[in-house]
Amino acid sequence: MTKPRTIQIFLPDGNPRGVKIAEITNRTVQAVFLPRASVDFAISREELNNVGVYFLIGESDDTGKPLVYVGETESCADRLKQHNKTKDFWQYALMVVSQTKSFTKSCVKYLEWYCHRQAQEAGRFGLENSSQPTEAHLSESRIADLMDNFDDMKTLVSALGYPIFDPVKQSTDKDILYCKGKGAVGKGEYAEDGFIIFSGSTCSLKETKGFRPALVNMRKRLVDSGILQEKDGFLVFTEDYTFNSPSTAASMIRANSTNGWAEWKYKNGKTLDEVKRQG
Repeated sequence: MTKPRTIQIFLPDGNPRGVKIAEITNRTVQAVFLPRASVDFAISREELNNVGVYFLIGESDDTGKPLVYVGETESCADRLKQHNKTKDFWQYALMVVSQTKSFTKSCVKYLEWYCHRQAQEAGRFGLENSSQPTEAHLSESRIADLMDNFDDMKTLVSALGYPIFDPVKQSTDKDILYCKGKGAVGKGEYAEDGFIIFSGSTCSLKETKGFRPALVNMRKRLVDSGILQEKDGFLVFTEDYTFNSPSTAASMIRANSTNGWAEWKYKNGKTLDEVKRQG
């Protein structure tokens, strides 16, 4: 079960959109968030002169799906400078260190492997790593400590806006929403980070005249990337996919610009609008 926690966020330059240093009260893990434009300031911070595991975060130009690169380093500042010169896709970075400097090279290699695996299983972010990290061999007691550290990392990176390790929760029947149109049936869920259409949902193949060009282009990108595939006269979602609004999600299903708040309905027939905005 989740439990209440207090997270402290320090803004070292006072800019709420700049570098953020986050930690859970009475815990040792510390997460440093930075936009790419703030690299020079971030590397001047003592926190990044440390061993750590890190995440570079961007977005796919083709699908709009968030991307993450998982890495480890003996110097967060040096590695950040390197990636600023050599990797193009990312806009933000999260560097995770130990305030007590208890992480060793073996520790962060193990965490890199474990974080990569957990991000892969969650499926919310596409992984930019060209190869699978290898598992470091540690004692059972040290791994137990690192799993405790990982729980704190998971909380911090999600609280900072990037639920890298949070799987799409399995909805109960009462939480699932349905959208229908011309034989197509979409199933999904309204969640904290948008509207999730579940894998296996079908979309109308023929686009209407009212389908806005931006949505037409979005759907084409999803087809080109394989997230939507044509089958039996429909386009089918091959994986769960999160849209930024219920209306964008409903428009994908119906191939027509539409009001998702009215089109997404629960099993009892009530609309998303009735339950979440009017109720």
